[in-house]
Amino acid sequence: MASLNGYINQRVLLILQDGRCIVGTLAGFDNRSDIVLSNCIERTYSPDEPVEEVSLGLYLVKGDMILLVGELDTELEASLDLSQQRAEPLQPIRYGPD
Repeated sequence: MASLNGYINQRVLLILQDGRCIVGTLAGFDNRSDIVLSNCIERTYSPDEPVEEVSLGLYLVKGDMILLVGELDTELEASLDLSQQRAEPLQPIRYGPD
């Protein structure tokens, strides 16, 4: 988890096991990889509708739900017009035989 130290107070994107996309400012983390985000939003993608953003405020994400943590380029993010973006939503991760 020491590698997350460089992301403190930076905008990050989390991809969760259930397919959700969460964006926020990394406020803290613990040794179990639980992450606290401030100014947090959830982005919901659809092939037919613009990206929907739902404000979550201060948010705790359990470490065992996180698949990916990535730092966002804030300048690039500010220049994106999410009302023009369309994408298939991510499918949840499933373990074991179906």
